[in-house]
Amino acid sequence: MVWLFSAILGMAMLVSCSGESPRIKTVEPRGAAQAGSATIEFAPPSLETIPGSQLGEQTRLGYQIVVNTQEYARPYVGNRLNCTNCHLDGGLNPNAASFVGLASVYPEYRTRNARVNTLADRVNECFERSLNGRALPPDSSKLRAIVAYITWLSEGVPQGATLPWRGFQRIDSRRPPDPANGKKVYASKCAFCHGSDGLGTMGAPPVWGPQSYNIAAGMARVSVAAAFIKSNMPRSWGWSLSDDHAYDVAAYMNSQPRPDFADKIRDWPKGGKPADSPY
Repeated sequence: MVWLFSAILGMAMLVSCSGESPRIKTVEPRGAAQAGSATIEFAPPSLETIPGSQLGEQTRLGYQIVVNTQEYARPYVGNRLNCTNCHLDGGLNPNAASFVGLASVYPEYRTRNARVNTLADRVNECFERSLNGRALPPDSSKLRAIVAYITWLSEGVPQGATLPWRGFQRIDSRRPPDPANGKKVYASKCAFCHGSDGLGTMGAPPVWGPQSYNIAAGMARVSVAAAFIKSNMPRSWGWSLSDDHAYDVAAYMNSQPRPDFADKIRDWPKGGKPADSPY
């Protein structure tokens, strides 16, 4: 509901208080993309290599929007989150919905809206749901900049390649999630950064309440939030929670109030709704 090159906030959608660079733990087969018989290693380019051209300027703007969304795209954001709160380290973290190679998989058919989506469509979906805001206009320079940044991060990745690091590394709980236990784990592991009320602090974003992601965001699904928590939380101490405890925290967190999304009635018009969709 993940990164600043010049001033890394180090905040995930459930980002932590430390502000340190994340511990990278790439677990096979998440470390390489498959394109036919070729193996493409996860190797994002250095931000310092963005060219000095007009396209390079657009790419740098895209990076700034991703890590400083509140400043650079405020009119389109409806909460206190930045893109990097989910896409840690400006989209460079392979354990947190990395942008690396992502442009190579679009256009892509998605069951949620039952149509082929462009990369720009996907960006706007995040603005409307994770950022609880509104879509950027199709001709927006800000939208073009974000797409340019993701496209630059995807150079060298063949169209249609499979990205093992895409999204979050899913986990399975051995039992039904226990929100009551999740409340206890949250109090001991998460509240210091995100607040005992879940409304965030100066160092970490809100994980519920009116300034967090809305009910239609991907992070509102317990399985997605659990996967993110497991790999990345507490910040710099990912993999310190068991799978069961990660699910418990996610279940507790997503049982709390958060904004609605009016257009949710249009989702999955041809079926395919995930079992843990909250609506």
